[in-house]
Amino acid sequence: MVDAQGEKRAIRAQVRASRLARTDDERRAADDAIAAATIAYLQEVGARDVAAYLALPEEPGTDGILAWARAHDVRVLLPIVRQDGLLDWAEQGDTIAEGAFGLPEPTGEVLPPTVLCDVDVILAPASAVDRRGMRLGWGRGFFDKALGALGRRPPVYALVFDDEILDAVPAEAHDQPVDGAIAPSGRLTF
Repeated sequence: MVDAQGEKRAIRAQVRASRLARTDDERRAADDAIAAATIAYLQEVGARDVAAYLALPEEPGTDGILAWARAHDVRVLLPIVRQDGLLDWAEQGDTIAEGAFGLPEPTGEVLPPTVLCDVDVILAPASAVDRRGMRLGWGRGFFDKALGALGRRPPVYALVFDDEILDAVPAEAHDQPVDGAIAPSGRLTF
């Protein structure tokens, strides 16, 4: 029997090492390309409400996407981690605070998890995604729980670096697929 948890840990460790090995110039170029591809997609579908996240320093950056959204009056909802492992949401604002597990979070009015049903697109963090659309997160299950609880589910795209699009990632019953990935090389739909 294959140990899915062990495989997931190995992929996450490889992704962390690869992300930490990127130079600042490589990261900036990748972030700019991801932002351009994401913005093009959001414009293509006419997105007015988007769920996204505040990227950690080693993750594909979301700053360019969030700045574009603010400048174009696109409403962005950002996650707030609850102690029970679920996600609440708040609109992108001017103030960011350190939340649970040291993650950056917005400080605005807290909205319930069901608000995701009303967005046009969800941009999700990932450590990797495979060509079937299975997303590998970082092991806490926040986004899997959020996506799994939705009645109406908008398109979900994982933001990753090109080398994080794999042929296959291990999947368990609770893992939620995504509709595509956006990487420096562009947008893939599964």
